[in-house]
Formats: sequence, structure tokens, C-alpha cells
Amino acid sequence: MTALSPSSANATDYDVLIIGGGINGCGIARDLAGRGWRVMLCEKDDLASHTSSSSTKLIHGGLRYLEYYEFSLVRKALQEREVLLKSAPHIMWPLRFVMPHDPNTRPAWLIRIGLFLYDHLAKREVLPGSRGIDLRTHTAGKPLKPLFKHGFVYSDGWVDDARLVLLTAVDAKNRGADILTRTRCTSAQRDADGWTATLEGPDGIRTVRARAVVNAAGPWAESFLRGVAHSARGEQMATKSLRLVKGSHLVVKRLFEHDHAYIFQSPDKRIIFAIPYQDKFTLIGTTDVELKGTDPGAARISDSEISYLCEQVSRYFEKPVTPADVVWTYSGVRPLLDDASGDPSAVTRDYLLESNTTGAPLLSVWGGKITTFRKLAEDAANEVGTMLGQGPSQRPAWTEDAFLAGGDLSPWIGKGARGARPNDEFERFVAAVQARYTWLNPQLARRLARAYGARVADLLGNAASMADLGAEIAPGLHEQELRFMQTNEWVQTGEDALWRRSKLGLHYTPAQRSAVGLWLDNHKNI
Repeated sequence: MTALSPSSANATDYDVLIIGGGINGCGIARDLAGRGWRVMLCEKDDLASHTSSSSTKLIHGGLRYLEYYEFSLVRKALQEREVLLKSAPHIMWPLRFVMPHDPNTRPAWLIRIGLFLYDHLAKREVLPGSRGIDLRTHTAGKPLKPLFKHGFVYSDGWVDDARLVLLTAVDAKNRGADILTRTRCTSAQRDADGWTATLEGPDGIRTVRARAVVNAAGPWAESFLRGVAHSARGEQMATKSLRLVKGSHLVVKRLFEHDHAYIFQSPDKRIIFAIPYQDKFTLIGTTDVELKGTDPGAARISDSEISYLCEQVSRYFEKPVTPADVVWTYSGVRPLLDDASGDPSAVTRDYLLESNTTGAPLLSVWGGKITTFRKLAEDAANEVGTMLGQGPSQRPAWTEDAFLAGGDLSPWIGKGARGARPNDEFERFVAAVQARYTWLNPQLARRLARAYGARVADLLGNAASMADLGAEIAPGLHEQELRFMQTNEWVQTGEDALWRRSKLGLHYTPAQRSAVGLWLDNHKNI
């Protein structure tokens, strides 16, 4: 591998230009910036506009991947679960999953073996292990059909996926990275000493130089190499192909009162989740539909997917779920590395980092899943640093024990004990927020604590009453929070604020959503 001399840094604006503002791009930007590299990230839309805000919102090892012998991927993901849960307990927390046993799908002995492996492939400190349950007496059995008498319960985690991306980007910015949203890279020209990139954004066209490029464009990673990146030598840079698989979800009004989630087995061997969502709703997903000849950004759920998801969960719930019950849907496109598998569900979710040093360094990110983003970013930063002449021995990894933005709650509640459950510490934090800001109503205090973590002090500033938060633009959403989103979270539109930085859009009427969008349109330069 050819290494570039660090002295050549003076010839460039940045050490690394990252293409893509999803979880992988932001994670790599954060890791590299934390090692002292000069980093720019550009995203053609808003942060987490596509795949990274359209997941099933789980921090999980991937129980079903054991059936495809993906032991390495599952182990890596299981190792990351508790690392992530500790890094941002306000947006991630443990969740117990109930699997009713259907003898017509997988036999009980096979499930027990799978759960045993799931419990022991990686060390657990805060997550309890699996066990069998009697659904005739367990609270999770109440909404199910009487024919499901026995089941299993195990642990994974929940994450607000879009805020995970946002907080990773905030941390990257705080460590010196430049984050540009709604800025498209239209050309990236490679020569022996670096890259010249043309970026088109809200402020017009600009040209930047970088010593290395990281292609983290997700579903557009292959098209970036085939249509945007160019070399003076004229060689083809795309050596891999992506398989684009659409995963769709639907949201219905709350189907059960308890705080467990369900994992259902379908006759076609797929897994369907039913998860408590936003207090008043249940999230159901996901599908695996191959996407061909369609712009990934235009992916939408189909009527057949809605019918499929409703049909599968209705096999288990006593009260059927119908398409008429659906209050919201979303779809994302998983950029999976094409391994020639016939079944989209069997395509590996593991990632591959491909280095290209035939000229200035290029690293392409293929595949990946949200649970392993931190490890992917660490591996990518090690590789990029090596290509730039200062590998992990000179600029070591640092993120394993680091908090994400707002994740360090110790100034509010003290240092947690070893093995302390993140959700217990979060409840102590909510109580501390309510004690400091006694004028906040409890519901708003909890929402702000959940969204912003320790950054809630930055949001509230010197406010001493509800009146200090400004006008209430929509229920529970005030001018001061919207200004904070604009200044600190790259929010420009109502959709940014209501569907990615939060899910308040799910709770608002169309008129209330319009009022938020109008306020943001009228205060763009403030």
C-alpha cells in the first residue's frame, strides 16, 4: 500500500472528503475528526434522509442471521449493542422481545439453540438473557390469539435512528469536521496527489481539494463511482455491485399496553416486528423487496407490502390489523453488497471496506447495518489513516468508550455504577431535569430530555418560564427549540424538524405541521 506523506497536507483544503450523510458517513467523519484529521462531509439532502432514518430502529445482533450462519456478523453486532446503549442512553435503551412459538414454522429446539447462541456469542453487562414464558399468564400473551400458549423472551435495544445520525454529526462538528447538508458532489476528479471535488449547495458552487475521499453514499455508492468520481488515468473505479432491497414499515395505533416488543415468524420464514412506538402507536416491519430501475430516494411502500405486513401480524394478534388502521408508513433502501443470493432476506448485512490506492486514496463503504456503524467507522478511520501515512498506531481509535453528543449524563446524575441499566439512569436524568426546570410540564421535560440528553441545558439556556421559550408554534414545540434546531442541528424545513429530528409530525394535524414548516420558512436567516 502506498502511503502519502503528511507534509502534502498543506496542498489541500482537507485531509478527507466524505460523501454521504447517513450513519456510516457521519460515523466516519466523527472518528476521523476525533483523531485530528481535517474532515469535510457533504450530503445531497438532509442528514439521515434515506436509509438511516428508515430502519426498524433496533440496536440488535440480528437473531435471524444465525440461520444464514452469519456468526461473525451477529457476534460483532452483539458486542456493539451495549457499547452503543451506554454512549447515548437518551436515544437508545434496552427492549425485551417476545417470540410466540408457532410450531408450524421453526421448531422450539431450534429457537432455544439460537437464543442460547444469542445470549453467549458476546458478553452482556446490562441486558438480561433469554427464557421461556407461558403466554397464558404472561402480560404479553393478552393481545395474542389463544392458540399461542408458549413463547420466548430475549433482549435487544431500541434506537431513534435519525437522531443517532444527528448526534454523531454534532459530535463530528464539535471535533472540527465541516458538515454540509443539501450539498451535492457533482464531480470528484482524482490525481496522484489528491482529489478536486465540485460541490453544489445552497450557497452556490464551490471547489475543494482533499487528500482522500470516502464514498459512504449508501444506495448511491455504486453510482458515485460510476458517474461522479473520475480519474486522470481513466480507470473504472466501481469493482463491486450493490443489491438494493426496499424495507417498508407501517405505523398503527397502539395494539398493546405493555412495554415489550414482539418478533413474529412468518410461514415464508421472514421475521416481522411489532414494537411500541412514540407512546401511542405500534411500529410494524419490515419487508424485503428487491428494487430495480428505481431511484432509491423515491422508494415508497406498495399496497402489497401493506397487505403483507397486516396479514402477518394478524396471524398472531386477536384483533386483526387492516390497511385501514395504518396511520403512517415509511420505506428505506438497504444498500447490500450483491452476493448472488436468490433470496433478498439472505443477502449479508455485513459491511465491506474497499481501499483503492491507484491514485489518491479512495475508500468505499459497501453494506452495513446501523448497529455496527461505530465499528465500521473505526475500521474505516484506521484504513484511511494508514493510506494517509498515519495509521492507528499514530492516531489511535477512541470511540469505544466515548459518549455521543448529549450522552454523558454524569454532570446531572453522577457517574453510573458498573452494570447500571441505561434506562434506569435515564429516568434519574429526567427527574434531575424536572428538578432544575420546575416550570416545565412533566411531559415536555421528558420529551426534551429524551431528544437532547445533556444538551437540554444548551437548548433551554437562561429560560426561567414557559414564556421565555417563545411562541408555541405547535403543541409542545416552541420557537426556542426550533431556533436551536436551526442553529445546532442543520434543520431547514418542517420535514427535517418533524420527521427526522423528532417524530412530532406523527402527533400533529396537517395544519399544525404546516405551521411549523411556515415558521421555518419565515426564519431561515435568523
